[in-house]
Amino acid sequence: MESDLGFSRAQITGALSIGLLTSAIVALPIGRWIDRHGARGVMTAGSCLATALVLAWARVESLGALYAVWALMGIAMGATLYEPAFAAVVGWFPVQGRDRALLVVTLVAALASTIFMPLEAWLVVRLGWRGALTLLTVILGVVTIPIHAFVLRRPPRPGGGNAAATRDAAPVPGLTLGAAARTGVFWVLALAFLASNFTTNSVTVHLIPYLSDHGYSPTLAAAMIGWMGAMQLPARLVFGPIVTRLGHRLVTVGIFFLQANDDRRDLRAASLRRDQRRHGARRERRARGRAVRRGAPADRAGRLRARVLAPGRSPRGGGARSARRARAGPRGMR
Repeated sequence: MESDLGFSRAQITGALSIGLLTSAIVALPIGRWIDRHGARGVMTAGSCLATALVLAWARVESLGALYAVWALMGIAMGATLYEPAFAAVVGWFPVQGRDRALLVVTLVAALASTIFMPLEAWLVVRLGWRGALTLLTVILGVVTIPIHAFVLRRPPRPGGGNAAATRDAAPVPGLTLGAAARTGVFWVLALAFLASNFTTNSVTVHLIPYLSDHGYSPTLAAAMIGWMGAMQLPARLVFGPIVTRLGHRLVTVGIFFLQANDDRRDLRAASLRRDQRRHGARRERRARGRAVRRGAPADRAGRLRARVLAPGRSPRGGGARSARRARAGPRGMR
């Protein structure tokens, strides 16, 4: 899209930001609708809207059209992704079996990036980004619309004549939104999830172009993200029994601590790579300056640059000796 439409990477990423903002705005009214009427209608409508918008995305020609598509895409995201799916599960399993049902949903959803990220990268290489989106439109519509329209049902209601359904449809224990917003733990969790999603999305959104810029193929870069999704499967299976033994509070704090520690190490690694690039650029300028002052030909200066910047060479070690040999030329010529 960058090369075809002429937009910068920041401009294209802004479309996703608009979609995420829109999905956050519509989350509350969609949640209220699901509480009153069930998830079937809103998730079916969201699937239809998403299918039409992906097809429209494949036809965009301007930045304004891209932003308009993704503003509406946020509504489809708010109506079909994790949040409405969790609300539907809670409607069917208010207390008994809820943890297992949520685990099944998250396990299946974890395979989405594992399957579709490499597939999408392969389609982009074969068909281009417009052709890939057109084919994905067909897959999205064929898979999601029938499931939401014909398989998803309204949750059982009390007094419906079925004792088991009446028992399962008992009021969900917990607090209302207003009561929860007056507690400290609500805002601590909100800020923690804000920071967590910010760092996670920053990595997943920019990882493929970052790896592509460093010489990796887009298909391999997408496979790396797919592997990240695959690693969610054992983690979700392992943390279930751990939560049963240690409790939600301790496990939640431990997970956020591990993520913060990983982010800190990633920042240190990125800072180290940036310093190495700056140091390499300074070495290159000094080496080229010495070569020019000594009258080295252009091709020899180019070879000198490759030697100086070769991996594993230090400025005081082999790189410096190679630079002196390049300036001296073959034996017997000086």
